[in-house]
Amino acid sequence: MILTKVIVSRNRPREVIQMNEENELTYFKGGLALGVGLGLVGGIASTLFYHKKKTISADLVLENVKAAFLKEGPIEGSWIEFEKKPLRKFAIHSKTYTGGICRIEDDGIVQYEFTADAYTGTVIDIQRLKD
Repeated sequence: MILTKVIVSRNRPREVIQMNEENELTYFKGGLALGVGLGLVGGIASTLFYHKKKTISADLVLENVKAAFLKEGPIEGSWIEFEKKPLRKFAIHSKTYTGGICRIEDDGIVQYEFTADAYTGTVIDIQRLKD
């Protein structure tokens, strides 16, 4: 099937331009490819943004710290705050969890308090509390 389009110009007589189905199909394919490409780029960008802002659960952070302490001996108790708190050290800004571990050392209970990064789970600071 051949479609025709008539263009009227003041300076030229009527011209008839024929546009066949192949040209329409080419425009459709180009538009489809552009739409798929934009969707793919948008999906990748949003996935990267989501993973950058995603935090690790407080339970997982506590389990990792407990596993590290269990390598040196048994523990008596543990705790972690589920609320993320902002931390700023010089130019570094992050959100952190605060938690603690209790275990028996030298015939007494010793308490440790730790601060862990909420995005990576890495222990930033750990202190032995004095009695």
